[in-house]
Amino acid sequence: MNKVYHEFEPIYHENDTILILGSIPSPKSRENKFYYGHPKNRFWKTLAKVFEEAEPTTIDDKKLFLAKYNIALWDVISSCNINKASDNSIKNVKVNDINLILKKCPIQKIFTLGKTATNLYQRYCFPKTKRESIYLPSTSPANCAISDNELLEKFMIIKDK
Repeated sequence: MNKVYHEFEPIYHENDTILILGSIPSPKSRENKFYYGHPKNRFWKTLAKVFEEAEPTTIDDKKLFLAKYNIALWDVISSCNINKASDNSIKNVKVNDINLILKKCPIQKIFTLGKTATNLYQRYCFPKTKRESIYLPSTSPANCAISDNELLEKFMIIKDK
């Protein structure tokens, strides 16, 4: 078990209407210093398909993509003990102050990626935000129970107004 701290800032813009929350960056994402940095993570590929765009590859392209579609991005956890990238091993959780984004942006929908982010949001963040979240399946390469097509189908809710 390692003590892990969230190492990068939330991504948000004053007009963002969508907030997507993960649990905590994986070791590969921390190494790459940006969200969903593992090459087999399906987050960016799936989001690009939702909006019928080419998959952004650089950090700058990913930031522009998020801005274009009014998407804010952060994680529920600010620090925890975790074994490698296993969400099931997470202990001693401290959460981010999600209201930081909610006070600055006209967020209409909050999405939580995976069961861990969803459960932690409900337990620690919802009492402070009073805003429901919408569950989306994890895009992690460890989540092989859901196909790319099923993942895309679930993610299409992001486009619904």
